[in-house]
Amino acid sequence: MNHLNVIALVSVGAHPTSGRARRAEQDARAVELGLRLAGERLQLVHAGAPEEEALRGYLGMGLAELTVLQQPSGADALPVLADYLANAGAQMVLTGSQAETGEGSGMLPYLLAEQLGWPLVVGLAEVETVENGSALVLQALPRGQRRRLKVRLPFLASIDSAGPPARQSAFGPARRGEISAEAVPVIEDELFAEAHLQPARPRPKRLKVIHGKTAADRLKAATAKASGDGGQVLRDLSPEAGAEAIFNLLREEGVLR
Repeated sequence: MNHLNVIALVSVGAHPTSGRARRAEQDARAVELGLRLAGERLQLVHAGAPEEEALRGYLGMGLAELTVLQQPSGADALPVLADYLANAGAQMVLTGSQAETGEGSGMLPYLLAEQLGWPLVVGLAEVETVENGSALVLQALPRGQRRRLKVRLPFLASIDSAGPPARQSAFGPARRGEISAEAVPVIEDELFAEAHLQPARPRPKRLKVIHGKTAADRLKAATAKASGDGGQVLRDLSPEAGAEAIFNLLREEGVLR
C-alpha cells in the first residue's frame, strides 16, 4: 500500500502532568498508522504556529518534512485545512480524535469531513486492504471489539487509543527534518474568541455495573432483591426531601462532586 497518498494532521500536545509541549499522543498514533500505509511518502500537516520543538517529535518518527499552514493563536483552522486537503489529492487523511491543547472539542474531524464531503471513520484501528477505489478497515468499538467496514476513497479517519502505539521519536531525524511554513489566509474564530476555556473534568462514574455470563444472569442480578440492611426506603416525602435524598446518594456514589 506504499503507493497511497496519505496525509496526517498533527497538533501540539501537552504532557498530562507538567503541561510541557510535546507531540500529541493520538496524533502520533495517526502518524504511526500513516507510516505503515505510505512509508516515507506520508505527508505531515499542521495548522498553527510553527512550534519547532513540539512538532519535531513527529519528524523524529522517520519523516523528512512537515508542512505548517501558518496561523496565529485563535485563528480558525477548519477552512484553511479544508482548502489545503481539497487540492492535495489525498486518498486518506488521518488525525487524532481530540486535541490536547486549545479547544480540544473533538469536532474538527467531523466538521472537516462534512465540508469536504468525505466519509468519516471514527476510531480507526487498522487498514487491511485498499483496492478498486475502496478500503477495508477495522473500526474500534467498546470493550476491545472490532467492526470491519468498507469505505470509499478518499476518506478521513480519526484515531484514538485503539490505534497502533507510536514509535519512539529519535533525536537525529528530528533535528534533520525540515519544517516548511506556508502563508495562508487568517480567519478569526469568533466562537473560540468568545469562549471561556477550563480544564476538562473527569467523567462521572457509573453507579453499578451488573456482571454476568449470560443475559439471563445479568437480568437476574439486576432484578434481585438487595440483601443486607444497607439503604433505606423513603415514602410519603415532599418533593424537596426526595430531591435532597437523591442528591446525597449521588454525591456518596461519587457521581457528583
